[in-house]
Amino acid sequence: MNHLTDLTAVPDLAPLTHPKLRSVVAVPRSAPPRPLDLRVRAQRIQIDELVVDDPHQVLAHAQQAALDDPDMAAQFGHGPMDTMSLSEAAALLCALYDTDALTTMGLRLTRETTRVSASNQQSEPVSLVRTTTVEGHD
Repeated sequence: MNHLTDLTAVPDLAPLTHPKLRSVVAVPRSAPPRPLDLRVRAQRIQIDELVVDDPHQVLAHAQQAALDDPDMAAQFGHGPMDTMSLSEAAALLCALYDTDALTTMGLRLTRETTRVSASNQQSEPVSLVRTTTVEGHD
């Protein structure tokens, strides 16, 4: 038995590659398409700018509001017996009442600004701003 002849009789061998690896490398996998989130979220912010026309009336209404609803006033950081500055009193009243009620409490509306923005996850937000100056502003 001649081992040399047996070795020379072996045909040329191609480099061995695993068939499953070759198919993975040859065919690139694409990521499954992600569903689009078409929900649009909108946010509206209403800004009413008011000035105090009657400081004594604003302070009295704010103190009364804190006495009438101490739990609500506490949510805004005021107690029924707390002494408030004019700014704190105006802020408390603005947090508790609408613009029409505020005009009867010594505050006057000078300007209204509405800011609206809307967007979904795939786009930049679109913003709109509308400002109205109230007639009779000094």
